[in-house]
Amino acid sequence: MTGVKTNERPGTRAVLKHSGVSAYKAREVLDLIRGKDYDRASEILEYCDREVATVIGKVLRSAAANAFHNDGLEPEELFVSACFADEGTTLKRWRPRARGRATRIRKRTCHVTVIVSRMAEEELNRRRARVAAEASDRRARRVAGARRQGRAAARAETSAPAGGQPVDEHVLEIVAGGDAGGSTDVDAAVEHALSPAEHEQAAGGDEAAGDEQADGGVEAATGDEETSD
Repeated sequence: MTGVKTNERPGTRAVLKHSGVSAYKAREVLDLIRGKDYDRASEILEYCDREVATVIGKVLRSAAANAFHNDGLEPEELFVSACFADEGTTLKRWRPRARGRATRIRKRTCHVTVIVSRMAEEELNRRRARVAAEASDRRARRVAGARRQGRAAARAETSAPAGGQPVDEHVLEIVAGGDAGGSTDVDAAVEHALSPAEHEQAAGGDEAAGDEQADGGVEAATGDEETSD
């Protein structure tokens, strides 16, 4: 007789003995991860609202660690090939009731077993191809977004006047058609559209015109005085 069990399922296992939960409750959660890959099973257990999911998650991580250290298998290549919960020891307790009677309390326990195995080579190839395709798609979207931003920046630079800021469409409408605001709005729109250099040039022209008007006024006053004499 050999010491090897012939009814054991293939794969790397992890067993938790005498867990403080009933086998019925553990089986409801184990049914969610049976046949799933390691990453998906871990995600399901992480977001499951059952308290026993935390315990089963530890057993699953233990099985993956055993496969990595003992069998040299990567966790990304594993899936839950089998998982089950067997009845454990039942603790008997008593609760006092009316008229001197007592009611039995049964505290159930169970043995949780999780077995992980390496996925088939065809499934691994499909997973690798899918991951590569998703990565390529993400990179293509990033490149397309960067190109759109570059084209938008180029259009903004092209539409801007020399040395100034881009002219607003509302400003162009005011200058072209004239709003109900009158000449004040038009002057404000034109002033907004001018560049800083053009502002300085316009200011210099206004000062020169003012000086010419002042000189003309002085000459007119001098001519009047000569006429009166």
